[in-house]
Amino acid sequence: MVFPEYRPRRLRRNNALRSLVRENHLSAGQLIYPLFIVPGKKVREQIVSMPGVFRLSVDQLAGEAKELLGLGITSVILFGIPEKKDGAGSGAHAKDGIVQRAIRELKSKAPELLIITDVCLCEYTDHGHCGFLINNEVDNDTTLEILAKTALSHVQAGADVVAPSDMMDGRVSEIRAALDENNHEMIPIMSYAVKYASAFYGPFRDAAECAPQFGDRRGYQMDPANSREALREATLDVDEGADILMVKPALAYLDIIAKLREEFDMPVAAYQVSGEYAMIKAAAEKGWIDGERIMRETLLSIKRAGADIIITYFAKDMAKELRGQYT
Repeated sequence: MVFPEYRPRRLRRNNALRSLVRENHLSAGQLIYPLFIVPGKKVREQIVSMPGVFRLSVDQLAGEAKELLGLGITSVILFGIPEKKDGAGSGAHAKDGIVQRAIRELKSKAPELLIITDVCLCEYTDHGHCGFLINNEVDNDTTLEILAKTALSHVQAGADVVAPSDMMDGRVSEIRAALDENNHEMIPIMSYAVKYASAFYGPFRDAAECAPQFGDRRGYQMDPANSREALREATLDVDEGADILMVKPALAYLDIIAKLREEFDMPVAAYQVSGEYAMIKAAAEKGWIDGERIMRETLLSIKRAGADIIITYFAKDMAKELRGQYT
């Protein structure tokens, strides 16, 4: 197997050969598209820092679902921005809350769409933190009860999967118990098992209006310097009943995705977050990079690292690209 007997370029000569031996493949069915739901009617507001991504009112969801399904994208994850916020994030589990209304609308208009809901309090609290505050500190155990109520309310509205993103200790166990006790034992939990305290979330916090009003989230989200801790976090969530493990963000944490893939034999998801999307879009608009090729390359890198599922704002663009051919 030495040159000239073995020539690796033989299998790179044309597109047919490259396709034949390609090790990793993307498909639209592996992509999850995030949706931001806001109050009002006929709202379709572009998010300035995330070109091509919109805040939508509930009445706009049927058209969005039709477009996504037409592209072969069968899964969405919902984020809600309520009319009012309070210290306890009570809008998160309200029966007529923004996400609950969105779920019911999507289920009635596009029942074939898989609906995943983000379970967290940051969009619903007036202080912007992911849990209930006591003496200006996020109280872990009080927050668990609210998270469980929120997850249950989503499922009762028709959600197919719940995805807790708060990073409270014990949240998967609490949510699993609440679902099972209410005859929802078949609802999967996609846990944000490994969520880092990252600067890549900036545009999302604008989109979801959930930036902390004081301090930051490093007291509950993971330190970007740590990797062994990721395995401890993921192991805890598996033991508590998680069905899918997620790493967030994706590109700066490909090594973490790979570690989880090697350690666990269950589905691994990765979230290509708002900052990753915004950087690519901004550089492409400047003409500094080929945006379509970078999109494809980054998504393939996440897949190659071991992710089975990718949450990405590029889902629509990638689904359109997949209708063509790789070059």
